[in-house]
Amino acid sequence: MKDFLLEIFAWWRGNTWGTRLYLWLHFAAVGADEFGNRYHQAKKGTKRWVIYNGPADPTTIPPGWHGWMHYRSELPPTEERYVPRPWQKPHVRNLTGTAAAYRPDGSLLSKGERPRVSGDYDAWSPE
Repeated sequence: MKDFLLEIFAWWRGNTWGTRLYLWLHFAAVGADEFGNRYHQAKKGTKRWVIYNGPADPTTIPPGWHGWMHYRSELPPTEERYVPRPWQKPHVRNLTGTAAAYRPDGSLLSKGERPRVSGDYDAWSPE
């Protein structure tokens, strides 16, 4: 019952019943990506929508779908034959604010000590 009520009222968790009805009436499903996000295009016109799998996080959209969402290509990735180049890495969402975020040496949140200061810098000390 809780999930049912959340789907009706909590738009930030993904699809609401109003969104489902609007998509069903005005949009056609185009495809889905490896993260579970679903993509739709308007039956009339050029609007394109994404329904996120989980919280609305635009960094979970892979590059191919990002290009399609921003009208850089007419064909969605499901209809194209795209082979990534050997130097291209797989898409990773933005991890800022999570435990897996990048923390360089010297960061207050990283483990270990800050590297010793070198060069011509002298730390101030009160007399």
